Amino acid sequence: MAEISKEEVKRVAELARLEVTDDECEQYREHLSGIISYFEKLNELNTEGVEPTTHVLDLKNVFSSDEPKHTITREEAFENAPDHEDGYFRVPSIMD
Repeated sequence: MAEISKEEVKRVAELARLEVTDDECEQYREHLSGIISYFEKLNELNTEGVEPTTHVLDLKNVFSSDEPKHTITREEAFENAPDHEDGYFRVPSIMD
């Protein structure tokens, strides 16, 4: 298992502009060492012939086409509005 030193944890905390106590430093050291050991296990996997990918699904373009579609009219939008005036929705004031 890869062990991370307290000095390394303190250096990372300093770079992130975090203040850590000695107890927190020890706790983070244990957590980070566990994460590193997990990645070491992943390095043992045979990935020969596996293409690098940024996503597990083969997604190409998930966006809808940019074509005009029928939308509701202004009058239809105002049908559900509790209050409107001069083509705008009226809402209660939040500032005095």
